[in-house]
Amino acid sequence: MAKNKTINVNGTEIAIIQKGQDDYISLTDMVKGFGDDTMIYSWMRNRNTLEFIGIWEQMNNPTFKGNEFVTFKSQAGLNSFNLTPKKWVDATNAIGIVSKAGRYGGGTFAHKDIAFEFGSWLSPKFKLYLIKEFQRLKADENYRLNLEWNLQRTLAKVNYQIHTDAIKEILIPKELSKSQTSFVYANEADLLNVSLFGITAKQWRDSNPNVEGNIRDMATLEQLVVLSNLESINSVLIHQGLNQTERLIQLNKVAITQMKSLIGNKNIKILK
Repeated sequence: MAKNKTINVNGTEIAIIQKGQDDYISLTDMVKGFGDDTMIYSWMRNRNTLEFIGIWEQMNNPTFKGNEFVTFKSQAGLNSFNLTPKKWVDATNAIGIVSKAGRYGGGTFAHKDIAFEFGSWLSPKFKLYLIKEFQRLKADENYRLNLEWNLQRTLAKVNYQIHTDAIKEILIPKELSKSQTSFVYANEADLLNVSLFGITAKQWRDSNPNVEGNIRDMATLEQLVVLSNLESINSVLIHQGLNQTERLIQLNKVAITQMKSLIGNKNIKILK
């Protein structure tokens, strides 16, 4: 059971505990403005009360012992009949009423459906105030949950942006330096590698001696798409008579532009 929550009903502090997903309201606190716990016993002796809590159990408790309920119901109304919360729970395996031990916060608690019914028996006016304060409590809880959900959603968006920015930082090619563009790459395949990855195949192998495969085997889907485009563009640039240095500069610019467009592209995500 969760830590007690409280509501104030006409000056009376009433504890509420959570059992699973359900709220249980303190009947012990509810009677403070009317008498003592003996009022709970008197209420439970009432035939209408017994019928109500018995039907509630049948609707909500698959392990409820119906035969014991029938026995109690047949005795209700007799002067000798008495029923306490403990006797009811022990005999029928009821879950709608529970007893909580402890000097502070202990006592008899009932599921809100049953507690509202008890409130009617105490006073219709008291029941209405009880329901009003209970609804206010739940509204406050829902408001806090919505705030937490919105905060989590905002944090998720921020984290996602950080994540995508990190991906862009790693995947989008760097603009080549003058020393890189002035270097002649005799191997046209390496010309494309440097345009996109910033290094040659040999440089990648030297940096990753324990990794199986080559630089292109480790490429992302986005990089493979751009690489395929660079091959076609390089062919056109060769026919235009551009030398390797000139083509390297052009291909590097194309690689940067296309990778920026492809990162986060929905169609690419579907293919992954």
